[in-house]
Amino acid sequence: MRNLAFAAALLTATPALAADKMTLILDWFVNPDHGPIIVAEELGYFDEAGLEVEVVAPSDPSDPPKLVAAGKADLAISYQPQLHLQVAEGLPLKRVGTLVGTPLTCLLVLEDGPIKELSDLKDRKVGFSVAGVEEVLLTKVLGNGGLSMDDVDLINVNWSLSPSLMTGQVDAVMGAFRNFELNQMEIEGVGGRCFYLEEEGLPPYDELIYVANPELMDTDKLQRFIAATEKATHYIVNNPEDAWEVFSGTAAELQDELNAKAWVDTWPRFSLAPAGLDAGRYARFEAFLADSGLIEGTRSVSDLAIDLGAQ
Repeated sequence: MRNLAFAAALLTATPALAADKMTLILDWFVNPDHGPIIVAEELGYFDEAGLEVEVVAPSDPSDPPKLVAAGKADLAISYQPQLHLQVAEGLPLKRVGTLVGTPLTCLLVLEDGPIKELSDLKDRKVGFSVAGVEEVLLTKVLGNGGLSMDDVDLINVNWSLSPSLMTGQVDAVMGAFRNFELNQMEIEGVGGRCFYLEEEGLPPYDELIYVANPELMDTDKLQRFIAATEKATHYIVNNPEDAWEVFSGTAAELQDELNAKAWVDTWPRFSLAPAGLDAGRYARFEAFLADSGLIEGTRSVSDLAIDLGAQ
């Protein structure tokens, strides 16, 4: 009995194992797109997975994948089109999970403005915020209207997408998110209309993905992270209103009409199986970029993405 009591005392005195630390760099400031991450933190799912996750908003939204490639963070949120371009340029990156599994980006115009068809963009001003990625997408969309990049005047509006459109600075903006800019314009009393990329000949793609450096990543930690966010996603889908209260309760700036409207338009698009990889989707988009002359050659899906669930 004494030995058993002594053993029990040892077990009781043993400190809990410290959580594994990891850093995630967002694509931009916290917003409803990041619902599963914030909900996983607030409901203790990361704790259950033995993780202490530091969530960092970047000062420059083009930095996150580069910081992960350089070993400055474990994970970054990025975009599938951007991943293809950056891997083609030689950056050591792979998709390890999906956050939003449908396109959000669109070409946004005024509902009652002069742009009724894509061909109406000839000699017009088009705003953008992310050089490279949005130009790649715009090239294909313009082609559907019989236009090329030489037919439009590109203007970097520095993330002021809907304001630059509403004030007449530009005639259209590329890179607007249908769950944000459309709602922002509606709140301002200005109607907007989207040309949806997946309806304009682009292969469907994952809008927001998690990327890691395959040479440095800790597969076990990433698997636990993805599992925790999957659990949070299912909670959100099952309880969208309660999940909104959890999410918006983390910061006063999230408790406004725009974020509330964006939440409603965003949560149905979260990937229910974030680890799962649709290899055909990545192969088709890689082929599309190569066929369009936007990258040289093609890379195999295994060079672009992995399925952590199969590891």
